[in-house]
Amino acid sequence: MFELHPQLHKDCIVLARLELCHLLLMNDASYPWFILVPDRENISEIHQLCEADQHLLMSESSRLGHYLVEHFKADKLNIAALGNVVPQLHVHHIVRYKNDLSWPKPVWGQHPARAYIQQGIDEIRDLMATFS
Repeated sequence: MFELHPQLHKDCIVLARLELCHLLLMNDASYPWFILVPDRENISEIHQLCEADQHLLMSESSRLGHYLVEHFKADKLNIAALGNVVPQLHVHHIVRYKNDLSWPKPVWGQHPARAYIQQGIDEIRDLMATFS
């Protein structure tokens, strides 16, 4: 049975369930930062998914990326599946702006996370409800 990795559970807010993935919000209000986690056990790499799930992941990722760029008016969208700290397959989708805290560097390790207040979570949840 699928379980979300404890670190993702600690660092994120679950927003929705898509056909393949769970849609998470990283609890860092510095960036609109979303994560897709395929609902599959013991998968750490995209190539470990069956071909149908690989296509579905790419489809959900592309749809999410398009939605984020449009709704957040992104200057750039960073998409990454690193897995160095959390081995469970997860794909980051980070909306970037030329004036954000870390631009043009990657967001990892640049600044401490700034947790959302409940109103911010509610606003993101409402916006993302039209996506899922």
